[in-house]
Amino acid sequence: MSFHSSSLKYQNDDKPSLFQSILYGLQWFLITIPFIIIIGVVVGGIEKLNPAEVTLYNQKLFAITGIGFLVQIFIGHRLPLVLGPATALLIGLVTSQTSDLSEVGTAMICGGLLIFLLSYTRLMSYLQRVFTSRVIVVILALISVTMMPTILQLIFDGSDKGLFPLWFTLILTLGLLIASRFLKGIWKSTVVLWGMLIGSVCYNLLSGIRPSIPALSSLPGQSLLISHFHLNPGILLSFLFCYIALFINDIGSIQSVGTAINEKDLEKRSKKGLRITGLLNALSGAAGVVGPVDYSLSTGVIMSTGCASRYTMIPTGIALILCSLFPHAIGILTLIPRPVMGIIILYLMMTQLASSFQLMSQKDAAPDFDSCMVIAVPLMIAMIPVFMPASYVAAMPSLLRPLLANGFVVGIITVLIMEHIIYRKKDSGQ
Repeated sequence: MSFHSSSLKYQNDDKPSLFQSILYGLQWFLITIPFIIIIGVVVGGIEKLNPAEVTLYNQKLFAITGIGFLVQIFIGHRLPLVLGPATALLIGLVTSQTSDLSEVGTAMICGGLLIFLLSYTRLMSYLQRVFTSRVIVVILALISVTMMPTILQLIFDGSDKGLFPLWFTLILTLGLLIASRFLKGIWKSTVVLWGMLIGSVCYNLLSGIRPSIPALSSLPGQSLLISHFHLNPGILLSFLFCYIALFINDIGSIQSVGTAINEKDLEKRSKKGLRITGLLNALSGAAGVVGPVDYSLSTGVIMSTGCASRYTMIPTGIALILCSLFPHAIGILTLIPRPVMGIIILYLMMTQLASSFQLMSQKDAAPDFDSCMVIAVPLMIAMIPVFMPASYVAAMPSLLRPLLANGFVVGIITVLIMEHIIYRKKDSGQ
């Protein structure tokens, strides 16, 4: 879908007035904040960080995301694209949570550099043949499926409150869906933000919890970068599969938004955007945080506001960088209860799964039973390591554990085998 030029108040290269740019930039800022906070708090739970460490982690995310906004709109893809931490990389962290931070950081640096180097090669056209529409549908769906254990841990959070977490989840999720369906404009674009705020207030009131701002006195003594580099082959391979998903997500976002606003030279923009994404992920790995990726949700925001100017994201980038300098402000944002975080991620994963079904319909990726098997089998196989008992995971060889215990990796390998070996077709371009 694309917009007619006359339906846009501002085109991609237009420069609104300073006041209008600040207003539009505030909108992008409000849309971006929830994704950063959610990833930071979830990673804090995975890596068992204390409140001060979670705040520092979020400071790094705010700074790198803000820098990413500015670099992308000036020398990267130069499109009005929301940038934020990549959910796909959370999967690598979940299966590597017992590993040394230096191993994870080193793997993410390698993954970022791989994305950077791929943008200079002709492998992109080859990868497009390997990653057919059916494979991409499965990869998008796998992100949702393999996040479920983390979502359940957040929602129930070791709670002994009986059925309260269950019915609270159902009500808040239903509220998010209704709001997303009927709200318009900026209200629709900030549903996640309002869900976090209203959900937190309601949860604390109903559960009788009184949140307190975390003590942040230990922040100055913490390192901004990982202490050393350590290459673990198993973790590296696990993250490389996650970066495949990030690669596909980034390309898809650039192409979809660029097409929607009728911009040209999308192949060139995609390559430049990938280079910046790769470098940002390498920087994130060195800082020990989840790397960023472009989000395709920008299209809906542009449709509702009529503003496609990339320059309105300058205030957003500056605001994110400034936020990173105020740990107490970020500390307040991290007070959102873990069950509310889990519900928000559940809602986001629903939209992720819906996007995979939408792609399947648009590309006619499942016209017959064999095609459906290519999609269904990997999803079912992926659930085995996702819900595998911890004792079986502990019994695996340490080198293979990041691969065999990672449902996302197992699912990708399975779909590639199904698509290109077992159910291979001569016209496998779908």
